Amino acid sequence: MGESAIPQGIGTGAWQGVENLIPLLQEVQGEYHHLPADVLRAISRRFNIPLTQVFHVATFYNCFSLEPRGHHQVKVCLGTACHVRGAQRILDRILRELGMPACGTTRDYAFTVEPVRCLGCCALAPIVRVDERTYGHLQQSKIPKVLQHYRSLAEVAA
Repeated sequence: MGESAIPQGIGTGAWQGVENLIPLLQEVQGEYHHLPADVLRAISRRFNIPLTQVFHVATFYNCFSLEPRGHHQVKVCLGTACHVRGAQRILDRILRELGMPACGTTRDYAFTVEPVRCLGCCALAPIVRVDERTYGHLQQSKIPKVLQHYRSLAEVAA
């Protein structure tokens, strides 16, 4: 695929050097919602960074994904405080609402649902974070409305 695999505008300017690899990968992740292998190879060639180093960084940090992810990231805290306040039931309800048998990405790539160990908001348990917004003291009955909000955003963007 070559260097044309890197989206226009990404990696322009003062991006030369391995010290800028993480911000570069963040831009690619933001564009594609994952890190396509052909783009990682193109980054390696364009910026003269060994491919093994590019893949090392891409697989070391859990903010990066080599698999396609949904447009909206749903993180359900299953840490101790959230667990004792019903986080598993919250997760189960989210999966039911999205028609998913288990955590992962919806078929339409609208949502990726994943459990996390702690979001650092224990006083607000149970916690769900969708993209950059945190929902505290979440009740199962509010989940359909939360998800509908993000479905509506996707419809407006389309």
